[in-house]
Amino acid sequence: MICLLPNCCFLSETSRMLEIYRALRARGAPVRVATHGGPHERELRSAGVPYDVLGPSVTPERCAAFIRSLPGIGPPDQSMWTDEELRMYVEAEAAYFRDHGVRVAVTGWTLTTLLSTRLAGIPLVTEHAGSWVPPAFEWGLLPLPSTFTMPHGRWLPKAIQRRLFNAGAPRLKLYTAGFNRVAEELSVVGIPSFPALLLGDLTLVTDVPEVLGIPRAQLESWMPRDSRSYRPGTRLRYVGPIYAKLAGPVPERVKRLLAGSDPIVYVAITSSPPELIRGVVQVLRALDVRVLVAATVHELRDLEDEQVVVEGVLPSHEVMARVALAVTAGGQGSVQTALASGVPLIGIPLQPEQDLNVALAERQGAACLVPQRDAGSAVLAHTAGKMLADGRYRENARRVQRIFAAADGPGAAADAIVELAGESAPTPGPHVSPALTARV
Repeated sequence: MICLLPNCCFLSETSRMLEIYRALRARGAPVRVATHGGPHERELRSAGVPYDVLGPSVTPERCAAFIRSLPGIGPPDQSMWTDEELRMYVEAEAAYFRDHGVRVAVTGWTLTTLLSTRLAGIPLVTEHAGSWVPPAFEWGLLPLPSTFTMPHGRWLPKAIQRRLFNAGAPRLKLYTAGFNRVAEELSVVGIPSFPALLLGDLTLVTDVPEVLGIPRAQLESWMPRDSRSYRPGTRLRYVGPIYAKLAGPVPERVKRLLAGSDPIVYVAITSSPPELIRGVVQVLRALDVRVLVAATVHELRDLEDEQVVVEGVLPSHEVMARVALAVTAGGQGSVQTALASGVPLIGIPLQPEQDLNVALAERQGAACLVPQRDAGSAVLAHTAGKMLADGRYRENARRVQRIFAAADGPGAAADAIVELAGESAPTPGPHVSPALTARV
């Protein structure tokens, strides 16, 4: 049995898990879905996917607080979950794995699985690292983060700052303290670094060598050499892009907008503070464009007027191909959706992984990065105007589109998971109590 555990506080993680779920089912693999709950459970229900809720279901308020605690948004000396929550969910997941004979768990940002799989003695597959994986550090590919500055680094040339950041990334201890306290209580291996929060026993690298810039052989032969930074046995595997292809119709009023003659800027900055979206929309009003906003869980209807249309969750893979420019936070899912549609984008990163995604698209000539501090300023308006006027950005996005079209990310991910499930079997571990589970 394979168990997928999407974090339903994130549309991107829920939608990627849906793509992997469909690919696994197409291969006849036995698969269950479990979650802690969250607003994007509705995407599972809309897709007709049965799932279980482990532990108390996450409320909208708790989900909003969780998003405010994320890397790049919340303080780095906390673990996003309280110790009590970590312990409860870890034990519930481990019991669930035992109860259902799970051989492999697969997750995206349900980080409690980093401990629960150790408690249950099964391997973990992760996809939420995207391209932010150790070979990227070792090849010096990480840009300087746009959301914070290196202590005392302002006195150093940018090239040296970047080299130091890449060298130091494996030693970052941010957001790990609570995990390690609970790991010690449960007598399982802890999380030695922030990058280790993103790595499973098998980490699916949801990119292609042509864009990431690391040859397949070098990436897939990487092995952890420093136990102070990585848990032993971590492997990497290229699978290709995995992005949302949500079911559901495009609303009629959005169709009318898309059918118009004015250029459309699509603002899809999910898992972000609503104030950021408001600032972006206010700046874009100054341009001769129409603006389409994917509000997801935010209440932003007051932004609407003759120039701006606001909807909740939209099927971005259908909308993107019909817009002139996308504005996203730079999460890999939204970046890849834009590029797979041949659409250039502006990225406003909230954390270092998003900085890398936007930098990779910039290197392809298909994107521009605007720091969060400038998102509500004339810098954003100037950048958007420049990209709308220069056809080379769209030409480059269409070149990447052709590269992505040759890859089957969900299928390659499913093949890797099925292969690992065939290799593995649960190993004895500490006794855990039966899971508190609600079937949906």
